[in-house]
Amino acid sequence: MSLEVWSLLALIFFPALVGILIGFVKNEDSAYRVALATTLALCVPALALLVNFDFEAAGTSQFAHSISWVSGLGLEFSIGMDSVSMLLILLSVLLGPIVVLASKTAITKDRRVYYAWLTVLQGAMVGVFAAQDLLLFYICFEFTLLPMFILIRKYGSTNRIAASTKFFLYTFTGSMLTLAGLVYVVWFVAQPEQYGSWTLDISLLTAYAGQMSAVEQGWVLLAMLAGFAVKVPLFPFHTWLPLAHTEAPTAGSVILAGVLLKLGTYGFYRFAIPLAPQAFFEYAPAIAVLAIIGIIYAGLICWVQTDIKKLVAYSSVSHLGFCILGLAALNVTGLSGSILYMLSHGFSTGGLFLMIGFMYERYHTRDMDTVGGLASKMPVWATFMVFFAMASVGLPGLNGFPSELLCLISAFQSDAAWSAAGEPGAWGSSLGPWFAVFAGTGMVIAAMYLLFMVGKICFGPLREPADHHPHDELPTDLNTREIMTLTPLAIGCVLFGLQPTMLLDAVNEPVNNTVRLVEAANGFESSEPVTRPVIHQDHADDHADDHGGTAHD
Repeated sequence: MSLEVWSLLALIFFPALVGILIGFVKNEDSAYRVALATTLALCVPALALLVNFDFEAAGTSQFAHSISWVSGLGLEFSIGMDSVSMLLILLSVLLGPIVVLASKTAITKDRRVYYAWLTVLQGAMVGVFAAQDLLLFYICFEFTLLPMFILIRKYGSTNRIAASTKFFLYTFTGSMLTLAGLVYVVWFVAQPEQYGSWTLDISLLTAYAGQMSAVEQGWVLLAMLAGFAVKVPLFPFHTWLPLAHTEAPTAGSVILAGVLLKLGTYGFYRFAIPLAPQAFFEYAPAIAVLAIIGIIYAGLICWVQTDIKKLVAYSSVSHLGFCILGLAALNVTGLSGSILYMLSHGFSTGGLFLMIGFMYERYHTRDMDTVGGLASKMPVWATFMVFFAMASVGLPGLNGFPSELLCLISAFQSDAAWSAAGEPGAWGSSLGPWFAVFAGTGMVIAAMYLLFMVGKICFGPLREPADHHPHDELPTDLNTREIMTLTPLAIGCVLFGLQPTMLLDAVNEPVNNTVRLVEAANGFESSEPVTRPVIHQDHADDHADDHGGTAHD
């Protein structure tokens, strides 16, 4: 195996092994140090993957490696990554040491268990994005539920039991329905007139699943939507998120906003669109309508919130609605904007949750009616708070602006081909200007409630809880450790805002491949040939082989 393959394996399995070992560490402080050292160490293989990644072949699976588990059933352990999965892996790795640092003073009991599960979660998240077979993907996809469930239930706030239960039931139920849809795809591809043998290879399933009938694709899409829409969450499956965000510890909220919600949008991009291209094209307008309802509804709900954390939680529902809108446009602009939004949202909203957590450690409240005018007492904290709020609003020059703009433009472009000949074409699905107009209204609402929040808690007369007592271990303003957790996120917000083309160029090839695949499945002419997913050579040589026994680099 190559160094890159070992690096990718390390990102999946090393944190899981360390997490198990942390459970046996006797000293609570040692558990924190081991977790921090582990998450920092993971940056080394992540950088190795970034440096050695071939961006000229960004749409193909690189650093691929497969090992047969049960050859007769087509069960393999297969990993690899294209540019989209690589960027999400890097985001997951970056947030690891940030959330560990942020938890040093926030978590005071059973720290061994806390850091053990936090570290294990790190490996599971990377496994979702690195998986090239359905079995590994689904195992990691489902396993992310357990650490987050424990983090919320054991280390959350007052209503943590209800929050963790609702989070688990919603996401687990949806995942079971998604599994049913994926199993049907596997069964269909195994038919003699298709691939002819059992396989869980995602590239092979993508190449053959498009031959399902429109009715079959419709049912498969519905099953996948059940799990991925809950994970996003897409309206009306969003009700678990505000409660889970509000009750989760700060690290849990950051991981939820930064990575776990993206498992849903990633599922849409990686599975729902390629495996059911005809059905997704047909129902894209309906999906976009749900996204826009979520954008506007969540924005209006934010207006009546007094809990700052719940306000930011509902804002995530609105933000992820833009991701779904871009995906529903089914054009290069929309898919690229959606992927950019997945990444940028992790920086800005993750930063907001950290700011709220730092404030809560000092004042033990998140009520805007209780605290205010904190800029006079915590100017550094207020500066970061205003910065991340502006990034979330979509201020030009910061990360939220280009991603939101691309998602809105994609709706206009999506309608262009329809207006030309009365039928769809290369621009994408049948959205149009009104979709963009209503989504833009959501942007205005978001700007208003976020500016209101910042103005109330940062400026004006100083207001503190009557029973407030300064934290013994924390200064009034942010300390060096806290600033260190925020700085990488702030840099990311500026970098993605000023130079979004770096990310757009990186994902251009896989996005174009996906669009051409959808066009071909729906009978549209394209200026470029459809690029099928890369199929392992041993699969291509003989469809009837049991494709077992060997590893591929």
